[in-house]
Amino acid sequence: MAEQRTAPALEARGLTLSWDGEHIVVQGVDVQVGDSEIVCMVGRSGCGKTTILHALAGLSAPMEGQVLLHGEDVTGVPGRVSYMFQKDLLLPSKRILDNVCLPLTLRGVAREEAYAKARPLLDRFGLAGTEDKWPSQLSGGMRQRAAFLRTYLMDNDVMLLDEPFSALDAITRNDLRAWFAQTSVELGLSALLITHDVDEAVMMASRVYVLGGAPSEGVPSHIAGEVTVDRGALQDGPSSEKDFVLTPAFIEAKRQVLDLLG
Repeated sequence: MAEQRTAPALEARGLTLSWDGEHIVVQGVDVQVGDSEIVCMVGRSGCGKTTILHALAGLSAPMEGQVLLHGEDVTGVPGRVSYMFQKDLLLPSKRILDNVCLPLTLRGVAREEAYAKARPLLDRFGLAGTEDKWPSQLSGGMRQRAAFLRTYLMDNDVMLLDEPFSALDAITRNDLRAWFAQTSVELGLSALLITHDVDEAVMMASRVYVLGGAPSEGVPSHIAGEVTVDRGALQDGPSSEKDFVLTPAFIEAKRQVLDLLG
C-alpha cells in the first residue's frame, strides 16, 4: 500500500507575480511550509519577497500558480492566513488589550468575549501587566510582542511574517527571535518569515529559500535554491539558540545561503 502523504500547512505552486499586471516580478516560485515548521525566505532588497507574501496571504492574485492551505486552494482569498507586517501598526488611540483584540472585534466578537480570550495569553506573549497601557508606553520589543499576539488571535495556524525583527536593536532582536521560535513550538504554529538577514534566517528556520533575480533589471525573481538547516546540533550540543551560531552546522548553512545569493 502506498504511503499516505499529508498536505503541507502552506504551499505555493508555480507562483508568477506582477506589480502592474504586465511586467513579471516573480516567476515560477514553489514554496512549502510544513506543520509546526518555521521556514525563512532570504533575498536582496527589491527582489519581491513582500510581493510573494501578499500572494500567499490572498491580498493579491497571481498571474499564474496556486496557493494551498492544508491542501485547500485559497488562491486570492484573503483572511485565511495570518499576516504580520514589518511595522507593529498598533493603534495609538487604543490600549494594548484593545489593540490585540482587534482581529476578534472586527469579526463581530463581543468585547468581553474577546477580552476573555486574549487575557490568558498575555503572560505567554510577555505582555503581563500591559493590557491597560497605551502603545506609546511600551518599548519596541513589547510593541512587537503585542503585534505577534494580535496576529495569533486571527485564529489561523499559519503565519506570514514580513521582517518582524528588523526595526529592533540587536539585543532585543536576538531575545525576541529566541522567544518566537520557542513560542511557535509550544503553540504548534507554522510560519514563513521573510528577511534579508542571513544569520536570522539560519538561526530561526529549519529550511531557507533563497531568492535570485533582479526585477528592477528585468530579471524576474525565482527560487535560486533551498538550504536545509541541521537543527539537530541544538539538541546534541549547544545549550541555546545563541550558542547555535557558533556551531559547524550553522556556519555551513550560512555558507550555502551566501553562495546562492551570489
